[in-house]
Amino acid sequence: MEFWEAYLLRATQERAIRVSLIVGTVLVIINQGDLILAGSIPDIWKIPLTYSVPYFVSSYSSAAMLISKK
Repeated sequence: MEFWEAYLLRATQERAIRVSLIVGTVLVIINQGDLILAGSIPDIWKIPLTYSVPYFVSSYSSAAMLISKK
């Protein structure tokens, strides 16, 4: 199995989405929680970026694990 084939597997993507939702939410609360609680709006670009980092880390590590099992 090639890397991109493993990366695009449905199971890999579903796992990455779940991890991203959990870890991303925790990171938004940690990094932007004080602004949100104060009634301010954080920089909008930071929120999707905060969710995308755990998504890419999870999907990459899942794909790497799958191809290493050859």
